[in-house]
Amino acid sequence: MLLVLFGVLCAGCTGNSPAGPGLPVTPIPTAAAAVTTTAVTMTQPNLSLGAQYLYKSYSFSGQNITFNEQIRIDDPSWAIVYTVLPLSDNPQNCWFAMTVTNLDTQKNQTFTWTYINDTYQQYPMYTPGLYQFAMTGTLVKVDLTMAKRLP
Repeated sequence: MLLVLFGVLCAGCTGNSPAGPGLPVTPIPTAAAAVTTTAVTMTQPNLSLGAQYLYKSYSFSGQNITFNEQIRIDDPSWAIVYTVLPLSDNPQNCWFAMTVTNLDTQKNQTFTWTYINDTYQQYPMYTPGLYQFAMTGTLVKVDLTMAKRLP
């Protein structure tokens, strides 16, 4: 809208005043307008999942409970998706961490969740192999899916 107004002023457009003919037209100030920016939160689109390697729920009903899984991933296009449900009225007491280790290469990656994160998390993965999943948490229920990604 500012650009249109600026264009009209630059073009020297002078029509009849809406107040009637013969009345002086008050010029519009041409001072720079304040520009405001708003942060746009970009959410990652949901990954399309195919055949599942694992679909399981884990309940971390106490302090620092650990679960381990070992899975062979045969496709280079796969994903880890999980949803966290806090089990405490005080979400600051709830947390979850998962360390994913490719046992073929010994490379690992850790994913964490605390009350400040979205309860739905998804991570695209790109390397097949034998994986160890070490999950630790306190006062959360986690629904975990590991599956092939669809194009």
